[in-house]
Amino acid sequence: MKKFMLLSAMAAILLSSCVSQKKYNELEAKQRETQDQLNTATVKLNHCLDEKERLNSQISTLNNTNAALLNNVGNLATLSKKEAENMERSLESIKEKDLAIRSMQDAINKKDSVTLALVTSLKGALGNLSDEDIEINVEKGVVYVSISDKLLFDSGRYNVTPRAKEVLGKVATVVKDKPNIEFMVEGHTDNKPIKTSMFEDNWDLSVKRATSVVRVLQEEFGVEPARMTAAGRSYYVPVASNDTAEGRAKNRRTRIVVLPKLDQFYSMIEEGMEKATSNQE
Repeated sequence: MKKFMLLSAMAAILLSSCVSQKKYNELEAKQRETQDQLNTATVKLNHCLDEKERLNSQISTLNNTNAALLNNVGNLATLSKKEAENMERSLESIKEKDLAIRSMQDAINKKDSVTLALVTSLKGALGNLSDEDIEINVEKGVVYVSISDKLLFDSGRYNVTPRAKEVLGKVATVVKDKPNIEFMVEGHTDNKPIKTSMFEDNWDLSVKRATSVVRVLQEEFGVEPARMTAAGRSYYVPVASNDTAEGRAKNRRTRIVVLPKLDQFYSMIEEGMEKATSNQE
């Protein structure tokens, strides 16, 4: 009996030992499988973490790029606005300059028309005189009437001759009809020095001849004195060489310089600009 019980106990122990080993093997296999799954999951997790870090870096880069682009867009918008304002100011300036140019051109055209009418009138009034005695020309919009001294004065004298008064009367008739012009009477001599009881020098002679012409225009033909200027130029503005008798004869002359009134000229410009501006409005 004891022997049977001992065998039974040993069998039970042996049976118990066999079950535990099998279970152990199963658990061990399960553990290995779980460990493999864990390793695989860890690898995937690390890969995901690396991918996340890469994506975050890209996102950061994109955010910085977007911020820079937005900043550049803002700068470009600001720059475009400034450029638009500058362009607008430039266009306004161009318009103003164009108005000024057109107004000035209109004023010049009007002045040129007055000049042309004056020249036509003078040539019509003095057309029967020899070209050697009187010349009418226009230089830079200014009308010059040059009268030889042999027509105006006797040699070495400054009193206007009767024949010269006829010429001056015709000139006076023309200029009196054009109150918007002024003129200057210039006396010119050759370079031969002169010193007499009547004249101190060539300056003196040229001035006295100019004032004689002005007095005749004022006292005998009623030209308003405020419109006239008497000037002596001596021999310092020759039109020919003083080395020959012919040249000296040309230099002995009296010149009437017709001057536009600059204040009226500028008034025409201002009026033109005001009209142009009002038309635009």
